[in-house]
Formats: sequence, structure tokens, C-alpha cells
Amino acid sequence: MKLELRSVSKTFQSRRGDTRALQDITIQVWPGEFVCLLGPSGCGKSTLLNLIAGLEKPDGGEVLMDGQPVTGPGRDRVLIFQEAALFPWLNVQDNVAFGLTAAGMSKSQQIDRAMQYLRLVRLGSFRKAFTHELSGGMKQRVALARALALEPQVLLMDEPFAALDAQTRDSLHDELQDIWAQTGKTILFVTHNVREALVLGDRVLLMSARPGRIKREFKCELARPRHIEDHALVDATRQVLADLREEVLAAQQEEVERERSAS
Repeated sequence: MKLELRSVSKTFQSRRGDTRALQDITIQVWPGEFVCLLGPSGCGKSTLLNLIAGLEKPDGGEVLMDGQPVTGPGRDRVLIFQEAALFPWLNVQDNVAFGLTAAGMSKSQQIDRAMQYLRLVRLGSFRKAFTHELSGGMKQRVALARALALEPQVLLMDEPFAALDAQTRDSLHDELQDIWAQTGKTILFVTHNVREALVLGDRVLLMSARPGRIKREFKCELARPRHIEDHALVDATRQVLADLREEVLAAQQEEVERERSAS
């Protein structure tokens, strides 16, 4: 077992009162598995990734990696956000190499490692470019190369393609599947997009409206590589969408009730 969450719960405190973000989440993720987390806005998907990354601590339950409790951030888990968060004063190669000094690597080793993963994401020829010279999709590929350069065991991806146009997103679906196949990384991928989840995931975990729980698990056993336009995805998408709509409506109703109680 690579990752395990046992009855994990999380509550946030604010002026408006306590907000129960997650409740009794139990998940098991196997080495090399690609798992997508799907659910309405505010259901706790990002919070769940933060708990696994060690950026937050649960109020109840346990988060385990290789059977050991997660007590804080670690190089074995890397979180990739919707925004690439690259350093504009560094070129592409130096952005990817950033952080490798802490690993005790020499400058030449850092360059070799950075170039290894830039080639993997097909950006080796852009190694000296700066971020303002890159498209949105290229920036996310650099962010992915930077994460992979740390050689983590687990990639935690928080809606990394949400801000991209459809054509770029579809291209990155293909590239991510290829990179996953080559590296064998364990990936947890948060998305609002049902088809994206079904294209990428071995399993899709549908979360309920707040407080987030695992409502249902969908196994996607279609042959890879998968593409967003594949006819085989249509029936699976319809089934998942029906359940997701229920949770979106529940989330909207919960917001209405919170506004009423606050006024």
C-alpha cells in the first residue's frame, strides 16, 4: 500500500463558525496507481491533497505513506498546483533544477537531472527560455518536470490543467498518460472535469458535497492511451455526471442555507 487514509476528518475555524471540510475519509492507493478525485467546489478535494502532502494535519484519523504516519511535508510527495508557480527570474532549466541543491547534488548533476526531465516533457530545446516566453501549457509541463526532477514517489496534482484551453488540455492528457507509463509514479489528481477524470484515472473517487466523503468509486478499465473524444467514455461519463450533479446541487443548497443563517 503506497497511501492510506483511515477515517480522516478535517474542520476549519473562521468568524462564520466551524466548517467541516472532510468527514471519515478512508482511501487506499496502490503503488503506481492513477487515482482521480472528483467532486463539487468546496467538497474538500484540495484539503485532502494538502493532508497527504503534510501541509495540513487532520483533526481525526490517520494519513499513512508506506505504512508510516505523514507528519509533515516530504520529498517523497510533491504537490502541483493549478498555477505553475515558476520563478520568472530563472530560465526553464534553472526552474526545474530549483530545489536540487538541497538534495546535495552538484551543479552538473542538477543540470543533468533537469535536462532528463525536460526531455521527458518535450521541452529540452526550451531550457534557456524564460517563463514569459512560454505558453500556459508549456509552463505546466515545466512545473511537471520540476516536480519529477525531485523524483518523488507520489505526485499530487491539484487541477493542474483547469486554466488551459481545451486543445492544450487534451494534449497534456496524452503527455501525462505517457509520462505516468514511463515513470510508474503514484498519482492523485484533483479535477472538476468528469471526462478528464475518466481519461486519466485507473479509479475515480467521487466526493460528496461538504463535508466531503467518498460517495462512490468508479473503476475505469478502458484501454490506454485514452482520449477525451473516445466513444467508450460516453456511457461512463453519463453515469458519473448523474451522481456529480446530485452533489453539485447539494453544495449549492448548502451555500444558500449558510447565507440565510449568516444574514
